[in-house]
This record gives sequence, C-alpha cells and structure tokens, in this order.
Amino acid sequence: MRLTLIYGALFLLSGAGLLAVTYALVVHSTSAVVFDGQDGHLIGAADGAPDAGRHLLGIPEGLTAEQVQAQADRMRTQAVRQHAAELRSLLTQSAIALAIMSVVSIVLGWTVAGRVLRPLRTITRSARQISATSLHARLALTGPDDELKELGDTFDDLLGRLDASFTAQRQFIANASHELRSPLARQRTVVQVALADPGAHADQLRAVCERVLSANAQQERLIEALLTLARGEAGIDHHEPFDLAEITDHVLRTHRPEADRQGIRVDAALGPAAASGAPRLVERLVTNLVDNALRYNASSGTVHVTTGMTDGRAALTVVNTGPVVPETEIGRLFQPFQRAGTARAGHDSGLGLGLSIVKAIAAAHGAQLDARPNPQGGLCVIVTFPPPSQDGGRDWEPVAPHLGA
Repeated sequence: MRLTLIYGALFLLSGAGLLAVTYALVVHSTSAVVFDGQDGHLIGAADGAPDAGRHLLGIPEGLTAEQVQAQADRMRTQAVRQHAAELRSLLTQSAIALAIMSVVSIVLGWTVAGRVLRPLRTITRSARQISATSLHARLALTGPDDELKELGDTFDDLLGRLDASFTAQRQFIANASHELRSPLARQRTVVQVALADPGAHADQLRAVCERVLSANAQQERLIEALLTLARGEAGIDHHEPFDLAEITDHVLRTHRPEADRQGIRVDAALGPAAASGAPRLVERLVTNLVDNALRYNASSGTVHVTTGMTDGRAALTVVNTGPVVPETEIGRLFQPFQRAGTARAGHDSGLGLGLSIVKAIAAAHGAQLDARPNPQGGLCVIVTFPPPSQDGGRDWEPVAPHLGA
C-alpha cells in the first residue's frame, strides 16, 4: 500500500507539473496573437488607403476611423472571451485526464508493487518455515541479478553460516560431554572400588585420593581450555597494543625446561612486531603453538620460531619437525578434540583443543592463519595479525625483544 501511494503521488505530482508547463506555454503562445494590437494599423489604413487597399485589409467601405476602432474593440473583446473559454476548456479537460490517469497509475502501482515485493514475500515465508532443525534449506531465488536476488543470496549465505555454526556447536557439545564424562566415570569407579573393599588401609585410600585428584586436575585443564576457546570465539571489545616478539620471548623462556627435557632444540629469531588486541589471548595462542610444536615432535627434533613485520603486519611463524602430516588432515587438526592420526584426542597426548583455540583467537583478532605440512614432517604455522588498531587508548611504544630462546 505504501509503495502504491508513493507511485500514485509521484505520478500525480509529475503529471500536474507537466500540465502546468503545457498550460503556461499555450497561454503564452496564444496571448501573443490575441493581444498583439493591430488596431492602429487598421485605423491608419482606413483613413488613407484607397478602396482597393481597404478591401485587401478587410475594412468595409464607407466606415470612418471611429467606426473601425469600435469594430476592432468588439473583435478583440470577442477574441479575449474565446481565448479564455478555450483555456478553461483546456484546463478542465487536462484535470479530467490527470484524474483518470491517477486512478490508472494507482492500479498499475498496486500491480507493480505486488510483483516487486513477491520475492520479499518468498523470503519472509521461507524464513518463518526455517528453524534450527532445517537450516539446510535455501531460498535459491531465480531471476535477474538485482538487489532482491542479492538479498536472497545473502540470506542463503547467512543460513549456510548458521548451519555450519549449529553443526559445529552440536559436535563440540558432544565431544566436550564425552571428554568430561570420562574423568567423572573413572573417579566414580575408583571411589566405588575403594568403598567396596572393607579391608582397605590408609595407603590404598591415599592412592585413591591421588587418582581422583589427578582426574580432577585433568577436568580443570579441560574446563580452562573450553573457557579460553569461548573467550576467543566471543571476540574482542577493547584492543591494546602489544609487541608480539615480547610475548613470544616470554612463552619460549617458560617452555625452555620442557624443551631441554625432551632434547628438542628451539631456534628463535624475534624481530619487533607491533600489533593490537588482547595480549593475554595472544599469549595463549603462542603458548598453544609452542606446546603443539614440542608435543608432536621427533626425538632430538627442532622448533623454529620467528616474529617480524610483513607488509606492515605483525607475523608469527612456528615450524617444527615431527611425523608427516597429510595435507588433507590440516583442516581437521584445527577442530576441537582432534589431533593427527586419530579421530579424537587421547588423554595421553593433550586435550585436543590447542589448535582450535589458536584458530578462535586468530579469528577474534582478524588475523590470517596459514598452516601447511613440511615435506620432511611436522607443521609450519604462520599467524599474520592486521595492522595495529588506533583504539587501544594509548600510543604504541615498541619494546626491544630478546633474541634467542
């Protein structure tokens, strides 16, 4: 209805403007003829022209100048009245035509508006029918590549992202439930066995308590990892400037004892890398990459860590040796509770959330994450952060990094 009223109003205004211009042009052109005023010429011709000339000028014979003037006045008055009557007739007929065409324009506007809004009705009807259990459905609008089809395609893309998000959420909940249920089941079994033994002594009960505490510690690590993953996926409200080299150097110093214990050599080339975001989340990102590089490494292997600026963007590169990783497995490694070589994370090889947390934190910072396998084994992971944000609340001051690990 609103579109129809808009169409009708626009047509009415444009039609009225067109008729006004036409009326003004007609008045101007006809007035020049009616009010041109040739009376003086007729009177002068009546006084001095011979009979033949008076006849050519249309002046009856035997009329004086005063009679010619009176006749001219009557003719002009009659012309003015006729001109006014014709203008009134033109105005009346134009108004009738405008009214008729306004009605026609309203009917056509209603029809055209209905055809234009038909895809929107389709989108609305489909959106009402789609729910969380039918996100696989698509609008699949056809027709010219206009704004409405673009809207339909955008809605289809939104449904695709929602479908992927819901699927990942359901899979994540199932995996998390399994990972949390297993330690609880072990704790319950250990406690039930201990309580069922009437001759259990203090050492046995102490051992049971230690096993329960160990399982509880594993649950705490899992819950902490899940909370970190949730914070990473929630995004960042406030950006703070930081030096990626300084954070990486701190992480490498913390992991030095673990690397020495495993006999893994860590090489670091840490150049200044200015970025902005959440420093604590970035520290978790670097920690998980280093943990992954140490955990899935070969005996007496190496880990290469570099930071620096690439085209004005801070970049972190972590390369390790280790088992060969198929190219097809790269995407799965960044899913929760997944690791190379198995469908699910084992309890002896981490929680299976490290790289998924890396992916979530990188996405929250708008960073580009690139992972590729090394031909000789291991992974090469590159995280490239966007240029430093200006909304961090203070100016950026570079911090001199420590070279080496």
